Amino acid sequence: MTKPVHILVGTMTGTAQLVADELEAFLKGRGVAVDVELMDDLRAEVFAQDGLFLICSSTFGQGDVPDNARALYNDLKEKKPHLAHVRYGVVALGDRTYSETFCRGGLQFDNLLQSLGAKRIGEALICDASSGNLAEDVALDWIGGWLEAAAPHLKSAA
Repeated sequence: MTKPVHILVGTMTGTAQLVADELEAFLKGRGVAVDVELMDDLRAEVFAQDGLFLICSSTFGQGDVPDNARALYNDLKEKKPHLAHVRYGVVALGDRTYSETFCRGGLQFDNLLQSLGAKRIGEALICDASSGNLAEDVALDWIGGWLEAAAPHLKSAA
């Protein structure tokens, strides 16, 4: 039996949701239990769940996390839970033409989770909207390597 992957989505226009849906289909196709949750009503306690996490977040405004992710982000900052048990990956979406804020929404989650003791699996995926490549295609190219790196952490204790 394997642990589930929880994909937590921060989005303004739906692109991060589209990416998350593609990742969900890929993982399910490889026998991994997956759930996708918009961050809208989530709080820090979401990280008490068993399993791995994928943060899939766009960037908004001046490099901020999306509006629907703000409550979770702020809750983590305020409560400062100890997350040493958490293993996660990051899919950060942005547009390189905004060089000073490029992908900062997802990267802010990455930095915050690490500061709380969580351990990232693999490198964060950086998706550039101005690259000419669809974010979901870039994510599908990346997820196989992430899943391979995550495999030891997906095994449940017998």
